Amino acid sequence: MTRTLLLFLLALLPLGSFAQQFTLIILKENAQPVDGATVKLILPNRQARVGISNARGQALFQNIPPGTFNFSVTYTGYKSQTTRNYTIAESIKQDTIRMQPLSTMLSEVNITAKTPPVEVKQGKVIVNVEASATNTGATVLEVLEKSPGVMVDRNGGISLQGKPGVLVMIDDKPTYLSGADLNNLLSSMSSGQVAQIELIANPTARYDASGNAGIINIKTKKNRQKGFNGSVSATVAQGVHSKTNNTLTLNYRAGRVNTFFNYNISYQKYLTNLYALRKYTNASGATTSTLEQPSHFTGTLLNNNVKAGLDYDVSSNTTVGIVLGGTIIHREGNNTASARWLNPAGAADSVIATDNANNSRFKNGQASLNLRHNISKTQDISASADWLHYNIASDQNFNNRLQTTNGYNEFTRANIPTGITILTGKADYTLKTEKEGQWQVGWKSARSSTDNAAGYQNLTSGQWTDDLTRSNHFLYSENIHAAYALMERKYKAISYQVGIRYEHTDYHAHQLGNLLQKDSAFSRNYGSFFPSGYVSYQADTANNLTLTISRRIDRPAYQTLNPFYFIINKYTYETGNPYILPQYSWSLELSHQYKNLLTTTVSYTNINNYFSQIFLSDPAQAGILLYTQGNVGRTYIIGVSEAVTASPTNWWTITAQALYNYKKLSGFNGNRYTSDINQLNLNANNQFTIGKRFTGELSGFYTTRARNDVQEKLYPTGQLSAGLGMSLLKKKANLKLSMRDVFYTNAMEGLTQFPNATEYFKIKRDSRVVVLAFTYRFGKAYKMVKRDNSASDEMERVGNG
Repeated sequence: MTRTLLLFLLALLPLGSFAQQFTLIILKENAQPVDGATVKLILPNRQARVGISNARGQALFQNIPPGTFNFSVTYTGYKSQTTRNYTIAESIKQDTIRMQPLSTMLSEVNITAKTPPVEVKQGKVIVNVEASATNTGATVLEVLEKSPGVMVDRNGGISLQGKPGVLVMIDDKPTYLSGADLNNLLSSMSSGQVAQIELIANPTARYDASGNAGIINIKTKKNRQKGFNGSVSATVAQGVHSKTNNTLTLNYRAGRVNTFFNYNISYQKYLTNLYALRKYTNASGATTSTLEQPSHFTGTLLNNNVKAGLDYDVSSNTTVGIVLGGTIIHREGNNTASARWLNPAGAADSVIATDNANNSRFKNGQASLNLRHNISKTQDISASADWLHYNIASDQNFNNRLQTTNGYNEFTRANIPTGITILTGKADYTLKTEKEGQWQVGWKSARSSTDNAAGYQNLTSGQWTDDLTRSNHFLYSENIHAAYALMERKYKAISYQVGIRYEHTDYHAHQLGNLLQKDSAFSRNYGSFFPSGYVSYQADTANNLTLTISRRIDRPAYQTLNPFYFIINKYTYETGNPYILPQYSWSLELSHQYKNLLTTTVSYTNINNYFSQIFLSDPAQAGILLYTQGNVGRTYIIGVSEAVTASPTNWWTITAQALYNYKKLSGFNGNRYTSDINQLNLNANNQFTIGKRFTGELSGFYTTRARNDVQEKLYPTGQLSAGLGMSLLKKKANLKLSMRDVFYTNAMEGLTQFPNATEYFKIKRDSRVVVLAFTYRFGKAYKMVKRDNSASDEMERVGNG
């Protein structure tokens, strides 16, 4: 009996072996193996299994259960094919299938669909940078400046939809910079590096809670096409001074590997003219003296940026990737200015001329490791670890000369190095449920450390001596830990999302002392919940109504907490405030979208502990005014916007937005301040198709009087730009000619109120620029074969860094 059972089991062994394993070999029409084809094993009444063929064209499937099965094969540029049915009774363990090429395979990159310059989608506005000819040759800061609802102030502060306090991210990762450092990065970054800019006014709980106004996410270019391809572009521009920008993009994708390399180098001569007229008053409001300060900034800027990455499909369900990058910016310039003091009658009392030679070097390096794994068709997990380091150095040399017979020369120099290191880790889990819903949970931790030294010296009797009243060494460390959960559901015409995020912050700051200044330290520890969500109702095929709510935070940057002086000019210093608290905001938004034509939005925002610039008189030095920042109270903002995208004819497309804000600011800064303002921002972009080869553009923006700070009002500004594009070399290349700020109207102008003083200012840059750009694309592209979602997810999962 035992022997009979054993023989019976041995007789079944070949059949069992077949049931466990099968190899499908995929070949091209010339019998060459197909590397990277998507192969789907189809089993009756079971979930399909997906594999990818290797370099030998083999797709191996193991542990196949008994029964009938077949395979579906798809590959870019080839027709989809399905094999015959196989059964256990057959003795074969492999089979071969030959793919038939599509007759529509292209030999060049040929983009036929028109990409609009601006798109309005659920919860965000997307700026497609390359779709606008007038973005060619611009910096990222200049692109932002003319984007819908975005304003940039004279200190580089960015507001969105009339609200200050924006979290700026690059490829979904925070820059961790603010103020002058962020301005330096964005004004050196070329638009040629960027594919899209996302303007997200109410981010979900998955995003960091930082940024009262929301998030600006700058998405750099990444090519996902199969094979080897890329592009090269060269740009020359001429304003008062010349500028140039050149970009190389490479991508190689085959089988399980995708790798990319981007390099950008730009050089420009810059020019900025600043005029300031400051009036000092007594207690009764009468003018006691006037200070007139014209300044002229010139210099050069050289920027080198490189980014490279590799993604590897460990299996059909798992991808790992690494991204490395770095930036080197060298800015060298000179500031010549004069300070002309006038008495109450308007006669000149004295004139002081100032020279400031400055040299700054900005370096950063980054490394990112990422993982994405599909646990099942309904579950996936992703994780990443990031290292980011900034090395910022600034050298300044001041020479103040009193323009009289018995005048004087004052020489001051400063060396201000800063090192910033950020380490972050995060993980996200997604579970898709029935009724088009999903759950998401995640965790993130970030640690940043800053080492900021400022060494000032004065030239006295031919010798440089340390100025210990201004010199300082500031150490700062910050830890932020976060966890979130959100649920998304759809029921008939209603879809909704509910999310909650908790963030805990602790920081420690240490101001090292010297012979004249005492050592000091301060720290803070706090945590809070940040709920967010939306409800959307699809009334019919044309009308959608959405209500969104969120709570957010702005934390003071390390520069804001540093309490020592930074010299702007002889009579103006900037200083930090170690007592500043985070500001919190609640935002409520109701929007109605009619098709893809019209979007109407009404919003309300309440900001507590509002950050505002504070302007103080230095009690220790007469005539010196201090710029700092503090919490001044509350701000209320009511907004109404209208966005339209229309094509009046088949050759003309217009995208336009009108944004109205009523803003009320109230707070206490020595005196009780209350100010309000009605401000309007208009933005329009006209795209024209001229025959088969030419495109045109006419775009511009206009902003009425505006206010971001309790004590400062901004005057109207705007610009008009025009561009013309032409396709060349069978649409492999294009040539663009554009002119930004045609009428040279884009100035920053305003009035600041100090205690017992007012200051009118006007800043003009080299903004009227003619740009000529040439771009050439190389490599092959194919008409993409439509894939099922699971296969598409596997094949398109590239560049998670």
